[in-house]
Amino acid sequence: MKITVDEEKCCGAGQCVLIAPEVFDQREEDGIVVLLDAEPADGRHTAVREAASVCPAAAIQLSEST
Repeated sequence: MKITVDEEKCCGAGQCVLIAPEVFDQREEDGIVVLLDAEPADGRHTAVREAASVCPAAAIQLSEST
């Protein structure tokens, strides 16, 4: 899995950080998403998919490896 984030779309809701704190963080000054791990281990994929699905701004994109 490879993750990309669109900082321009991010509204700073922080749901991604609550669901997958090992993968996402937020900038202190404005709450915009910070991607900590663009290619997380298999054990984190479920949480990352959930984080992407609940993102109100659809700022998280996933590409699955085959």
